[in-house]
Amino acid sequence: MPGTGGGNGAVTRSTLRQQLADALRDEVLAGRLKPGQEFTVKEIAEQYGVSATPVREALVDLSAQGLLDAVQHRGFQVHEYSLGDYRHMVEARILIGDGMFRRLGDRKMDTRTAAALAGVRRRGEEARRAAAAGDLNILIGYDLRFWRELIVLFGNPYLSDFLHRLRVRSWVCAVQHLRRADDLRGRLWDRYTDLVDALTRRDALTAQEIIAAYDDHSLTLVERLAGE
Repeated sequence: MPGTGGGNGAVTRSTLRQQLADALRDEVLAGRLKPGQEFTVKEIAEQYGVSATPVREALVDLSAQGLLDAVQHRGFQVHEYSLGDYRHMVEARILIGDGMFRRLGDRKMDTRTAAALAGVRRRGEEARRAAAAGDLNILIGYDLRFWRELIVLFGNPYLSDFLHRLRVRSWVCAVQHLRRADDLRGRLWDRYTDLVDALTRRDALTAQEIIAAYDDHSLTLVERLAGE
């Protein structure tokens, strides 16, 4: 159609770029792309059967998010996070989350907020089941959705985006240690629904205690597995 082809092409390429970025991010989270592993734009383009341009754009996006590093004349490699990096990530989550959930707990519980929290709780139930089963792949997906949807209720899109990216990095750093464990059943944090219930009651103190326990549990588990 005259006058629309360019626009549709741009939208299609943008969508493909995001799909590739999401797929590669999931490969890193699943441990199929390991820290330090190198690859080229051509290799990824051939793997997914697409042209080089959207692949290059997706890889640049993931580099900007801190998941990949550009390697001069060689392509890209998965960023290698240290245990110290993970400690700093958890500290950042604590510093930001403390004030955020205090305000969320004080927020008026209108019909819209209650409905949104009910949806978040369903995500939390799935995450809790995955955690209890020790299913890391399913847990990561629901965990990221749970926290992103919960943080959106805070009403600050810049903060929501920053914390989501920080949580993705936290998982990228943590999975290299978590996947060393033979069995994660009973070892993963699973109090998602408890947190939503506390926020629904506007019990900010309990919510903060649950989140503090979550951050402490995450750091302790990763440090223990790294030591092993």
